[in-house]
This record gives sequence, C-alpha cells and structure tokens, in this order.
Amino acid sequence: MHTKEEKMQAFGRLLDVLDNLRVKCPWDAKQTNESLRPNTIEEVYELCDALAGDRVPDIRKELGDVLLHVCFYARIAQEKEQFDIADVCDSLCDKLIYRHPHIYGNVRADDADAVKRNWEELKLREKGGNKTVLAGVPDALPSLIKANRIQEKARNVGFDWEEPAQVWDKVREEIAEVEAEIKSGNSEALSDEFGDLMFAVINAARLYGVNPDNALEHTNRKFISRFNYLEKRAAEAGKSLRDMTLAEMDEIWNEAKKLS
Repeated sequence: MHTKEEKMQAFGRLLDVLDNLRVKCPWDAKQTNESLRPNTIEEVYELCDALAGDRVPDIRKELGDVLLHVCFYARIAQEKEQFDIADVCDSLCDKLIYRHPHIYGNVRADDADAVKRNWEELKLREKGGNKTVLAGVPDALPSLIKANRIQEKARNVGFDWEEPAQVWDKVREEIAEVEAEIKSGNSEALSDEFGDLMFAVINAARLYGVNPDNALEHTNRKFISRFNYLEKRAAEAGKSLRDMTLAEMDEIWNEAKKLS
C-alpha cells in the first residue's frame, strides 16, 4: 500500500491530468454539469455492479471513473469561480468532524445505532441543513432504496416497531389487502396495496439487519445464473424453452438450484 505522501502525489497527478485535458481535449473542454450528469449516474451504477459482484479489479477501475467525475465538477465550478476541489474536501472534513462529536468532542456513543441517531439530530440542527426528518432523502433515489432510507430516518427519531417480530402482522395485513383488491378488480387500488406490501417487506428486512437492495440484487443474479443454465441445457438437448413444458423446465431448474 502507498504512503500518505504517495497518495497525495497521486491525487495531485489526477488534478494535473484533468487540468491538461480540460484545456487541450476538444471533448473534455466542452463538458458541462448538465452533459456530465447522465454519465455520472451510469458510472455510479457500474461501480455498484462491481461492488455487488466483489470484482476487485473492476471496483478499482470504477472508483477511478467516479472520482474523475467528482474532480471534473469541481474543476467546472473553479472555472466559474464558485469553489474548487479544496473547498469540497474542506467542507466534507468540516461536516465529518461536526457529525462525529463522539470522536472530536465530548459526546458519548457506545454503538453504531447511537452514532446514527446523533448524526440525524446534528443534521437537523445544521445551519441550512434538513428542516424535517425526511428532507434529506433524495427524490431521485430508486424507490426500493428510498423506502429503506425513509424507514431508517424514521427509526432514528424513535418511530419504529418495539420488536422486529411485530412487523409480520403488518406484512400479513398488507397481503390480505392485496388479495382483497385482486378480488374487487380495482387496478388503481391494487397498485397502491402492492406498494404498501413492498414497503412493509422492506421494513421487515431492515428490522432483521438485511439491506433489501443488496438482498434483491443477490436474488436477481441468482435467478439470471439459474435461468442461463436452464437455457443452456435446453439448447444442448436441441429444444427451445417455448416448446418445453413447465415440468420439464422445473426439472432443469432444480438442477440449477443445486449448483448455486
């Protein structure tokens, strides 16, 4: 691993390269916050994909791509005389120090939950900070992640189940309401009830220490792997999935389950 001085030199080299490209490269020179934004979203998703697969070489590469975008936005702001990368680093350090009084002050926090509660309370107190408990949840978050963050923030101010097991009554209640709307044929109400059911299941995952987004992504990858196996085995037998019975597909699917 590199020394602190070597890390600082590497970061300085990145800034020098970016400064050079911004001046000399026609593509880099014309980029704006608006033009970069879609690419930034893509890069973050690619990083998340690499993290989910624990692909270390890809994680290293994608972290670099995300870091480039952070520096690029700071460079654009510098050209507008708004702020520069040093301001970004300093404001981040100031925020981290302020929100960790158990490290830099005299507040006590004996576990991670206490740290999170302190963090949310401090955010509400900050000048120009969030004025309500849920104000800090970005509107643009994917719905599943947003639901989990909403629930976490509500929990930090005490709005939560006393015992995790209590959530299952709510899950069962929501399932019953979905079934009732299916029978009634009210498609608009059914959509609402499915949303309530998913919110309750996400809540259950949180209460049992499971990140629902990570859990769902793991299941997505597992399904893809097993379905690819099914498709491969069918092709080896000279068959199309469309021509196979469900029982035939289930037999191969059970083989796939034993392999993953």
